[in-house]
Amino acid sequence: MIEARVFSITTSIFFSPRILTRPVSRLQPAATRSAVAMSTTTSKSQEEFDSIFKQKRIVRSTVRKSLKAMDPSLRTQQDDAIQNTVLEAPWFKSCRGLCAYISCKSLNEVDTSKILSKILQHPDPNTVAEKKLYVPWVEDKNSNMRMLHISHMDDLIANSMNILEPAPVDAQGNEREDVLQTEEPVDLFILPGLAFDRCGRRLGRGGGYYDTFLKRYQDRAKEKGWSNPLKVALSYSPQILEDGSIPVTPNDVLIDALVTPSGVLPISPRAIERSLYLETKLRSLCLLALEGCILDFDNSASVSNIAQLMFVLYSFRMFLNNEI
Repeated sequence: MIEARVFSITTSIFFSPRILTRPVSRLQPAATRSAVAMSTTTSKSQEEFDSIFKQKRIVRSTVRKSLKAMDPSLRTQQDDAIQNTVLEAPWFKSCRGLCAYISCKSLNEVDTSKILSKILQHPDPNTVAEKKLYVPWVEDKNSNMRMLHISHMDDLIANSMNILEPAPVDAQGNEREDVLQTEEPVDLFILPGLAFDRCGRRLGRGGGYYDTFLKRYQDRAKEKGWSNPLKVALSYSPQILEDGSIPVTPNDVLIDALVTPSGVLPISPRAIERSLYLETKLRSLCLLALEGCILDFDNSASVSNIAQLMFVLYSFRMFLNNEI
């Protein structure tokens, strides 16, 4: 069952006591009134942001402890389930270009090695669409990150934090293609995060790299007249929090869908509409096939009829569980 959820952001408004106890006189010059109003707004906004950042730190600390305490065997099971779901999803199979993160074990991120290996194994173009992959390269400590094209896992090297990333130039000394400079759009973003909720809120690790990059790509897509890529995040069970428990600012970018060990959770209207379309299409196909099986079964109850019926029902169930 797919439930459309309404995004709700609760914001607390803080007023400065000093301003409230010293009202502005009507006789004050306009410039003075403007300066006082600006001071009030700035003070209020700063208090709001300070409160949000404090809440984010608390949530991060809680989730980090939960991830650290996660049983290794359970983590492996969930890694496999999440990656298999991505690899079988229609939006992954059909995409021609994507940006994906390279998982880091020390950060307790959902593993993406199987996904990346599948993309880079250069499949037969007659059977599977070949994909162009871009992965993160941290440019500096000011939240600037680029997504650079790679063709092989050997293109990756460990940085100072022992996180794999591409060198900005390849073995031949040529600059790698930057997704923000290419003339072709990508279809999909596979994103990491520390915590998520079912309203699409994503809590990163505090650097602001992904939110900054996503906003830049949105500007690029708008400039070029492209559709925005589907933003899909990967999450272990302990990372999924109650709706509204993740504080957000205007700079935080919401995700479209969340892949969990249980399957895909569509969140945005775009993702829900896509899921409903796929579900309706397959329902119609399955019902037609099922009707044909039942008619054949009524005419001649055979082992092949029963096997065909069971296959249709199994395929339908797998679609509802994994493909949406």
